[in-house]
Amino acid sequence: MAQVPQKNSLRDIDDLDELLSEPTEAVVRTLGALDGDIVILGVGGKMGPTLARMAKRASEIAKVPRRVIGVSRFSSAKLESKLHAWGVETVRYDLLEPKSLSALPDVPNIVFMAGMKFGTTGQESMTWAMNSFLPGLVSERYRQSRIAAFSTGNVYELSPVSLGGSTEQDLPNPVGEYAMSCLGRERIFEYFSRTNQTRMSILRLNYATELRYGVLVDIAHKVYSGQSVPLSMGYLNAIWQGDACAMSLQALACASAPPLVINIAGPELLSVRRIAEQFGERLHKPVRFEGRESDDALLSNAKKSYELFGYPRVHAEQMISWIADWISRGGETLAKPTHFEERAGRF
Repeated sequence: MAQVPQKNSLRDIDDLDELLSEPTEAVVRTLGALDGDIVILGVGGKMGPTLARMAKRASEIAKVPRRVIGVSRFSSAKLESKLHAWGVETVRYDLLEPKSLSALPDVPNIVFMAGMKFGTTGQESMTWAMNSFLPGLVSERYRQSRIAAFSTGNVYELSPVSLGGSTEQDLPNPVGEYAMSCLGRERIFEYFSRTNQTRMSILRLNYATELRYGVLVDIAHKVYSGQSVPLSMGYLNAIWQGDACAMSLQALACASAPPLVINIAGPELLSVRRIAEQFGERLHKPVRFEGRESDDALLSNAKKSYELFGYPRVHAEQMISWIADWISRGGETLAKPTHFEERAGRF
């Protein structure tokens, strides 16, 4: 797999977006061999723009004429304009509105990124509608297509740190309404895959990170602002968003009936305490902690994905270095904390 160019610093958001969406050689090969256009449902989320641009860039490098179409409510006109500049077509729809899905084009490739996590508490019914009801509608509408559907590592229970993370063979045991609704999403997709023989991949992501958001950014901001870093969830996984998108696009070619279930996560078992100390050193800030580490955490073992798609190009040390530099220079963030420390599943 091609390596990300070595950089000590990322200049600005344009530089960051360019790097995040750099397709791997494997993605270029996959999309070069894949037939037809791609519709990305929920393209307006944190990962959607990167994945859409990577799909377009890989298709162009492979010299495959392909429409990449992003569907979202698009609360930001700026994002829609940016996608257009990258060659990605956009469609404005609320996917829960009647007739929205029927109006979309017939395509052989679907990436399902729509969902709800933050704000679940108090809006449980909407969470279930987005995470469990909508997948059934999409499965019926695109029963002849390949579907790569994003899920989450939250469907697993907290696992002993000593075991190195949950594998795809472990039985789900979700905690809280968000995680339960995500398992509902998986079960609905699985039902329609088995019933209609629709080829699917289910992607249990844990956690995608770049310089504007993610678990590492959350920890860095706490250190930089002098807040205590919680140790209740003392260990975690983090994967560069560009690597997560590359694996997700490759997963289209691995779709099967019943679905392929795959963990997408970083390879390192990261200590929250050690990450905070590294940020303290790089940002020249004292570090304060709150609580202590537990013997278990929300961890995923993603060995299977590396065997299928290759090893991630960006390691944790590089992400920490880039994030520290970005924050020290006042780089823009999305102000969307991950609540990685949450152990009771309340989001």
